[in-house]
Amino acid sequence: MHALQSLHTFALPSQCLQLVTVSHWQQLTEIDFSKPFCLLGEGSNTVFVEDFVGTVIKIALKGVVIKESDTAWFVTAAAGENWHQLILQLLEKGIAGLENLALIPGTVGAAPVQNIGAYGVELAKFVEYVEGFDINTQQRVKLTREQCEFGYRDSIFKHALKGGFVITQVGLKITKQWQPELSYGPLQNLKHTNLTAQQVCQAVIDIRQSKLPDPCVLANAGSFFKNPVVSHERASKLKQQFADIPTYYVNDAEQKLAAGWLIEQAGLKGHQTGGIAVYHKQALVLVNQGNGSADDLVTMIKYIQQRVWQKFAVKLEHEVRLLGHDSEVHIQGAVCE
Repeated sequence: MHALQSLHTFALPSQCLQLVTVSHWQQLTEIDFSKPFCLLGEGSNTVFVEDFVGTVIKIALKGVVIKESDTAWFVTAAAGENWHQLILQLLEKGIAGLENLALIPGTVGAAPVQNIGAYGVELAKFVEYVEGFDINTQQRVKLTREQCEFGYRDSIFKHALKGGFVITQVGLKITKQWQPELSYGPLQNLKHTNLTAQQVCQAVIDIRQSKLPDPCVLANAGSFFKNPVVSHERASKLKQQFADIPTYYVNDAEQKLAAGWLIEQAGLKGHQTGGIAVYHKQALVLVNQGNGSADDLVTMIKYIQQRVWQKFAVKLEHEVRLLGHDSEVHIQGAVCE
């Protein structure tokens, strides 16, 4: 058995039967995928809630290649590259556009799975293709942005290709016509004529650090719950009941609610169950205070979901991937439709 506590940022005590570190894509052809397996990058969006009886495959592919045309930069980054460091590396070379996604933890390979997003920007805007290893055909496959079926914190890698595709590299297209995205609350204060991408990046870093604990200091997996998406009609009714509830336009049919606000308004900021707590600075974050257990975490998730449902009749889904005995598990506290 191999210890996993140091391989995921929530740091619950757990083990796996086998651990394989992949530094070249051809190693994937040697793995028996018929047995339980789990793909892992930096473990910043994965929590092991049980000992895993299969193989944990740690993706450590490295390399960044940059090309350009008259109008755009084309960046190919291997799946094991650190996402935040890639953004800083590109900014140093004068390649701007990804700065709103700074300090999101994890690897390049994990980014398309979640279609990571922050402060008004989503990764999907920049993806040209995603390349990976098709487990069924044992071949490398390149998917276009359209084939990735990106949605809010969603992609084909969570659905049709779940368990059948290993992302090995991501191709990004970043236009040279840089325009800052400052629609998100705190960034609106940056609006001035000589604004640089580096200044936007630093502002995003400052905002995130003011809200989110460093997992090296206090174990956590970042934002634990998805911001729920509801119909315009449902959002309007909530506005009538709770005048200050923040809502964000998604499309002509839907609006997004702030999960952290819902949890805080349910009176759960700082709430603790065993060694697991709702972070006192940001209710969207759960933290392991060092002695947390999987049972504590599951109890906390269900309790938060139930309290938010009781107050707002809104379902919360955990954004963080939870791994059980031999596969991913989904937790939903009891709600009444």
